[in-house]
Amino acid sequence: MAETPLISTPMRDPATLSRPAFAMPVHACDAHMHVFGPLDQYPCVAHPHYTLPDGALAHYLKLMDVLALERFVIVQPSFYGTDNRCLLDTLQVAGPGARGVVMIEEDTDDATLARFHEAGVRAVRLDLFARSGQPTAEIQHYISRMAQRCAGLGWHLQFYAPGWVVRNLIPFLGDVETDFVIDHMGYMLEEDGLTPADFERLLALLKTGSCWLKLSAPYRIAKHRGYDAVAPMARGIIEAAPHKVIWGSDWPHIPDSTRDSGELLNLLGAWTSDPAVHKMILADNPARLFDY
Repeated sequence: MAETPLISTPMRDPATLSRPAFAMPVHACDAHMHVFGPLDQYPCVAHPHYTLPDGALAHYLKLMDVLALERFVIVQPSFYGTDNRCLLDTLQVAGPGARGVVMIEEDTDDATLARFHEAGVRAVRLDLFARSGQPTAEIQHYISRMAQRCAGLGWHLQFYAPGWVVRNLIPFLGDVETDFVIDHMGYMLEEDGLTPADFERLLALLKTGSCWLKLSAPYRIAKHRGYDAVAPMARGIIEAAPHKVIWGSDWPHIPDSTRDSGELLNLLGAWTSDPAVHKMILADNPARLFDY
């Protein structure tokens, strides 16, 4: 039986968002957001995890003005699976300030990937939640195959994965030469049995390998514990390798679009007060990773 989808809430008025509490660098980039369109134009997968979010580009552009963001990266949501039409159409409208992260089938041909690159795509997202029941060796082979597809285009991989899958992959990931980004700080939840030692191994991977980490969706890690519970993890990531860290809002914060995106941005200011590090995480690092 298919699970009951979460009910997406209406979008928060951008005028009510918290303003940045620190000086935003030039070319600041939100490296993780999602865009949605009308269902009659962009049909969803057969059994989506949530109802259609109120996540139109017009809403997001107003948010960018409030938060002094100049660039953004559209990450393909599970809602559309490997049908990237909404993302590609949005890139065409948004112009050179936008980049895309697609989800693809393994047999996607090279001509299609080249067309995606021309549109502004610079990465492939791997949904490892969907593969979490597979043996670790099978997941490793899948990552290797997809890394090969990305390497010729100068793209990177992005992993949407539960923390325990990340933990099991760490020895293998140390040998992956293609850059890869792990969403949501590695998603290492205590509730899933992850330990401080597991997180330390992730930080070691960040320091020495092709790994990048994304400071995104702290509410998915904090759950009911509050953002203070996430701060040590975020600070540890920043201190370990600030040149390999990016920030993302996870807008429209599925399923709760009433969240304050400005509050989430200001967490970065609480995690580090160094303007040079703000510039690195918000501007320099995404410019390098997404080929701005």
